[in-house]
Amino acid sequence: MDISIINALPAKTNTGLIIGEDSAPIKMYEFMNVRCPFCKQWFEEYYDLLTEYVKDGKVQRIIKLFDKEKESLLPGNVMHKHINYDLPLKGLTDIRQIYATQGDWGALSLTEVDRFAKDNLELAEMDNTAIAQQIITEAEAANIKFVPTIIVNDHIFDENITREELLEILNEE
Repeated sequence: MDISIINALPAKTNTGLIIGEDSAPIKMYEFMNVRCPFCKQWFEEYYDLLTEYVKDGKVQRIIKLFDKEKESLLPGNVMHKHINYDLPLKGLTDIRQIYATQGDWGALSLTEVDRFAKDNLELAEMDNTAIAQQIITEAEAANIKFVPTIIVNDHIFDENITREELLEILNEE
């Protein structure tokens, strides 16, 4: 991922699923698509660590579910419509459930993905159109092309960050 082309400033907004307190000293902006296997890797690998940092009031996560036009990610766009941004902890739990079942719904038709979300995951469809468009606009303004793209302070990275590197970023003074 070429991070030199990214201007993180337009991406640093509270548009998205906000997990943690506004008073947290570290804001983490996570552009993800729930169909992306690399986003799944990032989310699952660092879920416990980030949950601990959020619980301790050190990090606020702003998860930006990024609708992409790439055909293989279109099922993720459908799943994004089922996330309740008004209930962040439920939304986080739902994302975790969506990733856990990614192998079951990822290759389905878009209509079947919608049905899977409703019938198997018991997720209602939400009106997330405005939020989805705002996230797309932010990503375009920031020149973010790939998922996952994570921004913390002046650091921009993807799922390939090591645990040690992430801890160093999270523990900067």
